[in-house]
Amino acid sequence: MPGKAAKTPPMGWNSWDCYGAAVNEEQVRANADYIAENLKDLGWEYVVVDIQWYEPTASSHEYNANAPLIMDEFGRLMPAVNRFPSASNGAGFGPLADYVHSLGLKFGIHILRGIPRQAVRENVNIKGTDIFAAEIVDFGSICEWNGDMAGIDMTRSGAQEYYDSLFELYAQWGVDFVKVDDIARPYHKAEVEAVRRAIDGCGREMVLSLSPGAASLCEAEHLCEYADMWRMTDDFWDNWDALKKMFDYCRDWFPYVGEGHWPDCDMLPIGRLRMCNGGGGERTNFTADEQRTLMSLWAIFRSPLMIGADLPKNDAFTLSLLQNRDIIEINRYSCGNREVYRRGDETVWTANGKNNTVYLARFNIGDKEIISDFDLAFIGLGGEVSTREIWTGSEETVTGRVNSSIPPHGVKLYTIKY
Repeated sequence: MPGKAAKTPPMGWNSWDCYGAAVNEEQVRANADYIAENLKDLGWEYVVVDIQWYEPTASSHEYNANAPLIMDEFGRLMPAVNRFPSASNGAGFGPLADYVHSLGLKFGIHILRGIPRQAVRENVNIKGTDIFAAEIVDFGSICEWNGDMAGIDMTRSGAQEYYDSLFELYAQWGVDFVKVDDIARPYHKAEVEAVRRAIDGCGREMVLSLSPGAASLCEAEHLCEYADMWRMTDDFWDNWDALKKMFDYCRDWFPYVGEGHWPDCDMLPIGRLRMCNGGGGERTNFTADEQRTLMSLWAIFRSPLMIGADLPKNDAFTLSLLQNRDIIEINRYSCGNREVYRRGDETVWTANGKNNTVYLARFNIGDKEIISDFDLAFIGLGGEVSTREIWTGSEETVTGRVNSSIPPHGVKLYTIKY
């Protein structure tokens, strides 16, 4: 069955939040080195180069209209050598992927759905066929926010062959993860299936991630069958209103969380962000309590965990979030994850763990402190239990109820042994 590369929620790093469209090889290698030294042993493994790696003039989070792109004779985009020097002489991302693999990590790339409009203008040949780009393009299906690509009419001869040629190339490079953008909203079902067939036929296992969100709930079963992960939201950034809204998305999508199919809350905009705007970038706008809320929700919902920060500039607090073993245990191995209830500004989630363990997350999405009891009967527990609050390490033995003082925009996350 397709879509089973990701047995647990993928964990790694993506270049977008810190470097935008301007990411280069030196930055990718530095972040890979950091993961290998500080995070690999905890399960963080993917190093993903996001959008515009094929554009020599990219310099910010913005897209340059009508910029010339680097591509081969078959209309397949290639890394810009001025930004990725190891890609010279037609090597593509092979040498960079080899470097990432040498660290014990996995390598990923971002692509946009469809075929470059530049390839259509030049009317290149589709590899292995006598068909040309102009014969498969669908100019009625253009990305609204990036003009580089046009959709592909999957009813045309040569359409599947073009996607097959892409993933043949990516397999040669050693790609382990592909984020396909402009495909989940609106939902391009035929091209999702084409990408899945191309992955399944390329001879290399790859995680398939679909963007942007919000993906449609009415396509949930199809997403579960064809994708490893898909975005529930549009781009998620470091503002409280967006984080508060994520509780709604998680409540809608939790029935579809499972092995090989992971609804995605998007990247973790923590640490140092927006590096390509000059200077040393910007610290996340999230407070410490909001960052603990973010990590707790992503974990107990079992979202993929993709770091957005410039990792070499991490401070001790950011690193402590990423090295929290309880968060990673909940995210990777819990089950039965669900919202218990919402009462005013309190939102409660729970999940089951190993060895008579239950996890309990009590979130305060309001602006005032909450002090209240939680009846453990709501999660099927009675009698005496041992609790440990994950973020403070505070331990207590209780019977029947857990009393919490939850700060504004904050969380109390418990491991409960019964």
